[in-house]
Amino acid sequence: MSRSHGAQSMIGPLQRVLVKSPEPAFAVSDPAAWHYTGTPDLATARREHEALVAILRADGAEVLYHDEPQPERADAVFVFDPALITDRGAIVLRMGKLLRRGEEAAMARCLEDIGIPILATLGGDALAEGGDLLWVDHDTLAVGQGFRTNAEGLRQLAAALGPVGVTVLPVELPYGEGPEACLHLLSLISIVDQRLAVVYPEPLAAPFQQELRRRGFRLIEVPREELATMGPNVLALRPGRCLMLEGNPVTRRRLEEAGCEVMTYRGDEISLRAEGGPTCLTRPLLRGRE
Repeated sequence: MSRSHGAQSMIGPLQRVLVKSPEPAFAVSDPAAWHYTGTPDLATARREHEALVAILRADGAEVLYHDEPQPERADAVFVFDPALITDRGAIVLRMGKLLRRGEEAAMARCLEDIGIPILATLGGDALAEGGDLLWVDHDTLAVGQGFRTNAEGLRQLAAALGPVGVTVLPVELPYGEGPEACLHLLSLISIVDQRLAVVYPEPLAAPFQQELRRRGFRLIEVPREELATMGPNVLALRPGRCLMLEGNPVTRRRLEEAGCEVMTYRGDEISLRAEGGPTCLTRPLLRGRE
């Protein structure tokens, strides 16, 4: 019997993925409140999103849509954040960004509708967003500790994941631009191939970098000038084949020199205006074996 879900990897071949088309709420009237650089042009955003989906499909992924309307939630297009997908089912998270509260329940309904069971739901004072969660390997989840994911979120994740054999690895995140900005762990690192990661090293905790090197990872450094254009935010479609936002030529060249095949997409509206790269715009539901 074939699997319908299971994505305890950042690089296994992407077989099934969830996306959400930009809705009218994405064209925010108050960009500052959402920490956007400006009001996205909705028509252009939708064309960019369609082109991104076409890349995923051309690479062989089954693309599913999260169709429940989110009329007041501009960030709902970033489907990576409200849930974590394990081999046993989904863990529904609890958003650290107040304007995103409510996305979690809608995501849970969507996942149940497509046949993915809910393994656990975070509650109480827990905060955790998908952008802070990085599968180092099948049985190790790195968890960024910052403004979007707190100690109680880490504790509840560890409690949910321990029985399924997953160890949680805490990673402290810097203050950055403060609590209103989006600084996730995945803003600083993406795993793109077997023991190969692209990183913006300066703010990334030294003990975590040392642990990755201890595990045999090679780290490709993103230059400072490509941090704002999301150079570290790279989606692996399969080991060594990845998708990144256009406009990061140095990072792309370094990835290619490391043996990766790199595709790019245009994201002037869906990404650059709204702090969300290709990882944020996709929620892998099923990845094949690495």
